[in-house]
Amino acid sequence: MILALCVFLVALTWLVFGQTLGHEFVNYDDSSYVYGNPNIAQGLSVRGVLWAFTHVHSQNWHPLTTISHMLDCQLFGLRPGGHHFTNVLLHSIAVLLLFLLLRDMTRNIWRSAFVAAVFAIHPLRAESVAWIAERKDLLSGVFFMLTLAAYVRYTRAPAFGRYLTMSILFACGLMSKPMLVTVPFVLLLIDYWPLQRIVDFRSFRRMINEKIPLFVLSAASCVATILAQRQATGSTGELPLLWRINNAIVTCVTYIWQMFCPTRLSVFYPHPENRLSILQIFGAAIFLITVSVLVIILRRQRPYLLTGWFWYLIMLAPVIGIFQVGLQGHADRYTYLPHIGLYLLVTWSVAETAILRARKEILFGVSTVVLLALALSARRQTAYWKNGETLWRHALAITPNSDMAYAGVGGVLLDKGQTDEAIEQFERALSIRPNSGQAHAALGNALLKKGDAAQAIVHWQKSLELQPENVETRDQLGAALAQQGRLREAMAEWRKSLEYNPDDGNALNNLAWMLAAAPEASLRDGAKAVQFAQRALQLSGKRSAMIFRTLAAAYAENGRFPDAVDAAKSGLQLAIEQQNAGLRAELEQNIELYQAGSPYRDAGLAK
Repeated sequence: MILALCVFLVALTWLVFGQTLGHEFVNYDDSSYVYGNPNIAQGLSVRGVLWAFTHVHSQNWHPLTTISHMLDCQLFGLRPGGHHFTNVLLHSIAVLLLFLLLRDMTRNIWRSAFVAAVFAIHPLRAESVAWIAERKDLLSGVFFMLTLAAYVRYTRAPAFGRYLTMSILFACGLMSKPMLVTVPFVLLLIDYWPLQRIVDFRSFRRMINEKIPLFVLSAASCVATILAQRQATGSTGELPLLWRINNAIVTCVTYIWQMFCPTRLSVFYPHPENRLSILQIFGAAIFLITVSVLVIILRRQRPYLLTGWFWYLIMLAPVIGIFQVGLQGHADRYTYLPHIGLYLLVTWSVAETAILRARKEILFGVSTVVLLALALSARRQTAYWKNGETLWRHALAITPNSDMAYAGVGGVLLDKGQTDEAIEQFERALSIRPNSGQAHAALGNALLKKGDAAQAIVHWQKSLELQPENVETRDQLGAALAQQGRLREAMAEWRKSLEYNPDDGNALNNLAWMLAAAPEASLRDGAKAVQFAQRALQLSGKRSAMIFRTLAAAYAENGRFPDAVDAAKSGLQLAIEQQNAGLRAELEQNIELYQAGSPYRDAGLAK
């Protein structure tokens, strides 16, 4: 029976999400998490693993998630189907672990299976599973289930080794997504029900003391997250505290409504800012307080109410919007683990209803209809994630005043070469949110592609006023300034990029080239050029012909002409392998120059 139910849960999961194996990457964080990040796209390596543990990635420190993307690139390259396969596989594992965990804790097979099935295919799961960049949800979900399972095992036969195993699994979960900082509180809840380890205040205090090492791990994760996000801009933290609190209260109820009525789901819901009515805020607050009081009152007769309800509220706390990166009002992905508490609450409440307990065929029929409806809805929602255009077009249909959706459509159009149409979309985005650094940066890219470098520079500068840590935009600004002959300004921008990200390969290479080959002697510094070029080459995995070209020029500026010739020849070999005819011809000319004992001067930089 158990094996049959496991097969059913896996089949159900793949029936809904298996379609993603034919989906593409989307232009929403997939670039920074996978294909546009050279540290990840190069695959798994010792250097990459060290980088994952010692660097902030996408304003978060989640090294295990980063390493999982590296492993995917090692196995599948940049073919999105393989990355989607891993997402669905991880979700399937989380589903099975949830079923087995609940069955082990509650000794009720069918209720546990139903909770796991709803968790598997609820339409709100689409964002977590179909979005490659949201791998952190799935990986942390697996470690969350393993942590709970290890904890249950420990409670039945306490031993240091079992506690250590559980703690390590918890630490792995935190290194996948720091949202798991509330796990010690969830363990206290399952201590109450279904494990029944808390029976009075003395036992409650003992349970808290037992989890002190876990609270320390949570605190350390909180500190790491704060440090990682300290330079983040474009977050709800920039909004007035009262607006954030009001939205948090309403959002708690919104997620409950979406659980029962998962329609009009979108990849991005704009923050309501101060547009929530007093009726909405007070109505939501009264509802939350009333339910909280009721589950406390009924805790002895129906202990699963208390566990389920506070599981939901406590796990939601880190992402409810009081402290949060991003300007979304709420997000489907934030319900991935919190909603399990509500599934428990509803499933056990319905199953314990006297009339339904006597008529199990009614329960079976209703459960079948619910799962079928959820599966159909989830398949439809997942289909919107096929590519960036279907995703953002759907978002505009749901939230027509979303600047993020207009910018997303604009990015797709720009990639397709429809520059004028893309500019129109970016301008619409800015008409909604004039201080959108991302829209300014994207509009700058579009204007440059159209040939208007002067206006592109204006928008990039505006973007950097709003998002100074955006090194990609800063590097583009530096390149545009250099093309206009504003070399000192360009070098200043690249130096700022390195202040934010010392491992920015583009900035290192561009600055090294300028320090080696600038026509003006006061701009050159051969020693620094070599230093920057060597670092850029190391970061590239020594697979960039362009950086070998830069390193050769740097050696030549230092009078190290034999080294310059060797570096240029290495670059030439890569250019031949990569069939880059233009760079091949240039490197052949450079080799002749260095063999003659002359440094390289880039006259094209002079204006």
